[in-house]
Amino acid sequence: MKDIKIVKIESESYPESLKKISDAPKVLYYKGILPSKDEKIIAVVGTRRPSPYGQQATIQIAGELTNENITIISGMAPGIDTFAHKICVEKQKRTIAVLGTGLDEKSIYPQQNLELSRKIIETGGCLISELKEGTHGSKFTFPRRNRIVSALSAGVLVVEAKEKSGSLITANYAKKQNKKLFAIPGPIFSLNSAGPNRLIKEGAKIVQGPKDILNELNLVQSKKQKEIFGETSEENLILKALKEEALYIDKIIEKTNLGASTVATSLALLEISGKIRHLGGNTYSLN
Repeated sequence: MKDIKIVKIESESYPESLKKISDAPKVLYYKGILPSKDEKIIAVVGTRRPSPYGQQATIQIAGELTNENITIISGMAPGIDTFAHKICVEKQKRTIAVLGTGLDEKSIYPQQNLELSRKIIETGGCLISELKEGTHGSKFTFPRRNRIVSALSAGVLVVEAKEKSGSLITANYAKKQNKKLFAIPGPIFSLNSAGPNRLIKEGAKIVQGPKDILNELNLVQSKKQKEIFGETSEENLILKALKEEALYIDKIIEKTNLGASTVATSLALLEISGKIRHLGGNTYSLN
């Protein structure tokens, strides 16, 4: 395909940080703009089946990091990866996706992220693979690409991951490559929190907000989050209820003591105005 470019390891434009690992690909295929030497990049990875908590954490932290001109890198897999890339393109910010397939549109996985892959390029991002076009993913190619995700980053943030998640493969690569390792803590009874909680036990930096990552990168957060207000008292009640966590619509009704139709109408208006986000399954969070 004409828009797929090639860069060899001996080339000056081949990413410097990737050259440093022992098993660096001899050739990279890419679309868009390759990472530059001075670019600050953080990997955000996690389960393919995130909870509303994981989705909200990804959206908030990746969104605020990208506001600080930090590039988010991930693997464009379903779940946490997709949420991380999506918040970047929504903000018209650069993001990098490393694929475990060829970069031609017939090979890209998952196919439902085809439009996302196009938007990544449109917003100044990059798609990268060590596999030539026409190569479909396998149980070997997806774990292998994780070494590239880690190598291109300054650090890896694991949001949610089960004990045997592919995201922990990325975390292990981060350890081997002497990258900073971050993890978001979660409930001890949640399977999705087993991976990050173990990483924290083993010394990963605990992340409760973007500031924890920025401090490790010796950066100061420049933009404070603005207080969000609704247009009506009902909208403000809903926004207040969503401040602590993402909520299912029934829980919003319970917390606000508002009627179901009032909540449904207010949620629709708040979503249109961009103040809240529908995470799917009638669960909502602050945007």
